Amino acid sequence: MEKAISKAAVLIEAMPYIQRFRDKVVVIKFGGNAMSDKAINDNVLRDIVFMELVGMKPVLVHGGGSAISEEMKKAGKEPVFSNGLRVTDIETIRIVEKTLFGSVNRELVNSVKKFGGRAKPVSGNRDRIVNAAKKRFFDPENPDKEIDLGYVGEVKKVNPAKIIKICDAGVIPVIAPLGYGKKGEIFNINADHAAAEIAAALKAEKLVFLTNVKGIMVNRGEEEYLIPSINVREIEKLKKSKVITGGMLPKVDSCIHAVKEGVHKTHIIDVKIQHSLLLEIFTDKGIGTEIII
Repeated sequence: MEKAISKAAVLIEAMPYIQRFRDKVVVIKFGGNAMSDKAINDNVLRDIVFMELVGMKPVLVHGGGSAISEEMKKAGKEPVFSNGLRVTDIETIRIVEKTLFGSVNRELVNSVKKFGGRAKPVSGNRDRIVNAAKKRFFDPENPDKEIDLGYVGEVKKVNPAKIIKICDAGVIPVIAPLGYGKKGEIFNINADHAAAEIAAALKAEKLVFLTNVKGIMVNRGEEEYLIPSINVREIEKLKKSKVITGGMLPKVDSCIHAVKEGVHKTHIIDVKIQHSLLLEIFTDKGIGTEIII
């Protein structure tokens, strides 16, 4: 009986959040090595199906870098990176599209269906969702030297109409972060940046980054502490003092961009914690870091 009562208490705690976020768009970015872990993968997708079931409008934007690298090696191409960005020639962009949309995306869609949800595969390129242009990148050590990354793109404009239509039909859009150029080019888009631009275009209630860390951490003496909530001004201070560095920077920068463009809140949470997505959204304390204006 006590176990049943505790379950009911959890539902009661979640009720005001379910009411508050009903019909609201929540963009979730899922990527990294966690995608290859079946238990984590299934846990995330169950959470997303639950979100749609209680009336929210989840939008999933996924990565797939590890899968792309594997397919490149099978094709006899060694992945090359420059300052964290994949150098993408014409052969590589074909592998990227085939892997992201033809394989990773379809597997995610099929898994959503397996858990009782409805999902639609969406390509930022083929479905004309993400208009992009070639990303210009300069050598950090020599700012006058431009590095050619090939078909690596940056988002110029997002067309939210098709995404909204899918959500309104009670279907979960699963979006591959590819873009189309004005001459018909296909561009490989960083999934963090794509998720931020898509969330901004949708004026989403939330943008959630699923990562392999608890959130933004700070050291106090010999111990490390999670920052549960932080505003943009405070984040800029942490960046200048080198508290936020490395792989956390693009996620934090994407969060800042999104909230400045109208997303109500952004979140960075640990995907390894079971049901982390639901705990962050539907409980009083949450488990990660929320970023606000």
